[in-house]
Amino acid sequence: MQLGFFDVEDKYSKLSKLGDPLEKISKLVDFSLFDNELHKAFHERPKSKRSNPKNAGRKPLNPMQMFKILFLKKLFNLSNEQVEFQLTDRHSFQRFVGLSPNKNAPDYTTVWRYEELLAKKGKLKALFKQFEYFLAEQGFEAKTGAIVDATIVEVPRQRNNRNENQQIKQGKTPKSFKDKPAMLAQKDLDARWTKKNGQNFYGYKNHILIDAGYKLVRDYEVTPASTHDSQPAPHLFASALPDFPGYGDSAYLSDDIREVLKKNGMEDRINEKGYKHKPLTKEQEDSNREKSHIRSRVEHVFGFMVNSMNGKSVRSIGIKRANVQIGFSNLVYNICRYCQLVKSDALRV
Repeated sequence: MQLGFFDVEDKYSKLSKLGDPLEKISKLVDFSLFDNELHKAFHERPKSKRSNPKNAGRKPLNPMQMFKILFLKKLFNLSNEQVEFQLTDRHSFQRFVGLSPNKNAPDYTTVWRYEELLAKKGKLKALFKQFEYFLAEQGFEAKTGAIVDATIVEVPRQRNNRNENQQIKQGKTPKSFKDKPAMLAQKDLDARWTKKNGQNFYGYKNHILIDAGYKLVRDYEVTPASTHDSQPAPHLFASALPDFPGYGDSAYLSDDIREVLKKNGMEDRINEKGYKHKPLTKEQEDSNREKSHIRSRVEHVFGFMVNSMNGKSVRSIGIKRANVQIGFSNLVYNICRYCQLVKSDALRV
């Protein structure tokens, strides 16, 4: 039985009284700020497999609706199939997207195709920067120190033999994969293994730069997991506002990074490192402790992504798709963090 207009309004009214978090996000964030970049990214509207050549049935959703669907997918770490189910089942999702309860949700293949367009056009970074401009307009421009850190984002592990792994490390595609196109489509040739705290991980790294005050992600870079944390750091620090301290743990202790900090007019607040025959002095330990008190704020960012967004891993193949998945995590985090900051300011007034 289809819901009538007043039935839907009654459902929405109850959701509002119960404190629908998605409604709060919609009220605090003007998503139309993404319109221009979304139209560029989604200019080629992918057709669903359920559409027919006579152009009958449900028309494609507009770019903003698809963007909001991808936002929900990332915020709640849903698969494409789960997104379709939740959009069909949950009134809060339907209202957030602007989808009538009496209309069918886009099928999971359509969600996948739109996400593929973002990867193909490489527009995620532009969307991220667009929200950065919005933050500055709202008075949330970075005004304190810059912190750089990285976290591992796992992808499905590959079961390759030693010879295949050696060829992949050399940037080659193993012949055994080329002979089997279906297998090659499921092989991630860009992800790499790394070891941390005695454990092996396979995937990519999310290198981020945040400001110490608002704890908003100001820039990011996605690399294979084997990339050392310090490699993208010069680029990230170079994108920070000058005349503020630059923080990082001892992994970022290098001449290249110090040179960038100096050139950018930033105070060097990188943690110092002790060596076998040259341990840290008491003054250096105290200094590191003071720096870490600020630097550790980046862990709050990763903590939200892992615990609230369940973003410890992504379901994708290849670095182009990983850029979309991980970049979207950074953007969704910033939107949620902005809402927290706005609500905190309102409570203080």
